[in-house]
Amino acid sequence: MVNATHEAGNGPLPRQIPYIIANEGAERFSFYGMRNILTPFLISTLLLFVPLEDRAGEAKHVFHTFVIGAYFTPLLGGWLADRFFGKYKTIFWLSLFYVGGHACLAVFEDNLHGFYFGLFLIALGAGGIKPLVSAFVGDQFDQTNKNRAKLVYDAFYWSINFGSFFASLLMPLLLKNYGPSVAFGVPGILMAFAVLIFWLGKRKYVHVPVAPPNPDSLTRVARTALLAQQPGEGRPGLAVAVIGAVGAVMSLAMSFSCGFVIAACTALVLLLAFGGIGTAMQLERARGHHPDEAVDGVRAVLRLLVVFALVTPFWSLFDQKASTWIVQANAMTSPVLNLFGWEFQVLPAQMQAVNPALVMLLIPFNNFAIFPLLRALGIEPTALRRMTAGIAFSAAAWLVIGWIQVSMDGGTPMSILWQLLPYILLTMGEVLVSATGLEFAYSQAPRSMKGAIMSFWTLAVTVGNLWVLIVNSSVKNEAVLGHIDGTGLSVIAFQMFFFAGFALLTAVAFGLYALRYKMVDNYRSDPEPGCHGTIPRKA
Repeated sequence: MVNATHEAGNGPLPRQIPYIIANEGAERFSFYGMRNILTPFLISTLLLFVPLEDRAGEAKHVFHTFVIGAYFTPLLGGWLADRFFGKYKTIFWLSLFYVGGHACLAVFEDNLHGFYFGLFLIALGAGGIKPLVSAFVGDQFDQTNKNRAKLVYDAFYWSINFGSFFASLLMPLLLKNYGPSVAFGVPGILMAFAVLIFWLGKRKYVHVPVAPPNPDSLTRVARTALLAQQPGEGRPGLAVAVIGAVGAVMSLAMSFSCGFVIAACTALVLLLAFGGIGTAMQLERARGHHPDEAVDGVRAVLRLLVVFALVTPFWSLFDQKASTWIVQANAMTSPVLNLFGWEFQVLPAQMQAVNPALVMLLIPFNNFAIFPLLRALGIEPTALRRMTAGIAFSAAAWLVIGWIQVSMDGGTPMSILWQLLPYILLTMGEVLVSATGLEFAYSQAPRSMKGAIMSFWTLAVTVGNLWVLIVNSSVKNEAVLGHIDGTGLSVIAFQMFFFAGFALLTAVAFGLYALRYKMVDNYRSDPEPGCHGTIPRKA
């Protein structure tokens, strides 16, 4: 019976998982605790030197630039872990930078450069460890218990939102009543606690060794494919890759006009997009120079990158709940609520607590009610189907938030509680896209690129926030403003409907691509040569 359970992939949960989940809950409290008060703090305190009419826009720019940094540095973390230090050491040491960043925010509350340096350290630490922790969870599983991984990834995501929920409730109150030093200091204490919890589990983890230099790595296979010549044929793939490289250089050269962050991220997108397309066009030329397994692995990665690219519009919508939605909430009425005799008034930033609270409810609701019902109806809720639906839900949320804005622009007072409906829709989208994507990315990634692939998954968040910066910059153009005026909508309402349409079109494209995607199984074998640590077994 035990062997049959193991062979079916339903073996026992690894005993070391609670250390990682507890670490994640505390770390997410620290991250969302500071992130969720960042926009209101910038508007009310740090950016007072900016003219009032431009302050909200500048705060949104700073916020999304920070988010871009936090989701761009995973590339660095994945590279360091995969090639030099392994996941555990990289997570531990980058976490110490993370703690230092929180300390800077608490100390330099009235110093622009010191505060921004703290944001840089947090972006480096939080971004660097982000893909590694989720990949580290996957490393604790093998073929004997791989089916338990989905439950653990859901628990992992639940712990993220458990920390985010209390951070979203408490940090705005601390900021209002005790000031920024305390409000930014408490998340720093929680991050230090997270590092301690992670360290305590050191001897219990499975530590997958660093992969040795690989002559058949993705970059080497891609280079071979792009440079290889066939008799009587040109190299169209190389031409496409060169176009991307030229476009990247041009983007960097324009950094003086559009800003370095937009220019650098656009350059990276061009390199990845055109380089990937070019490699795919000539990939078969790498066969014979590299093993078939390596060539097929690169093809799997390229297919994954298409999925990740199609997810980026979702992140454009999701991350604006901490910027655009707060700006909208600032202009809404906030009724006094009575809860068990305790009267309180909801602060705009506290509305974000609705999101993690709903996540903690929707994950078990989907697993125990919605998904079994769909299976009973003959519809299997596969990862890609769930993600398609999630993008569509996010679009619906922005249609509602846009309607709220139009009503406000028309002079109708709107209660902050009207934001509950779009929060419900957006959170359902998050559960279906983000929680699913963590497991999907790990399961589809070739063994030697687990950390790097998880980095590309988080890079999708960077690109999503890049779209926000580009759209926000475009509305400063007179021609664009003239077009918006012709619609009869305010700028912010127009942007809301634009993002809703962006996500709806992407949902259609994602669903069509999902029909052609072939799933693979890249969980490690049991036993895994060279691994050390504890994998619990029943007697």
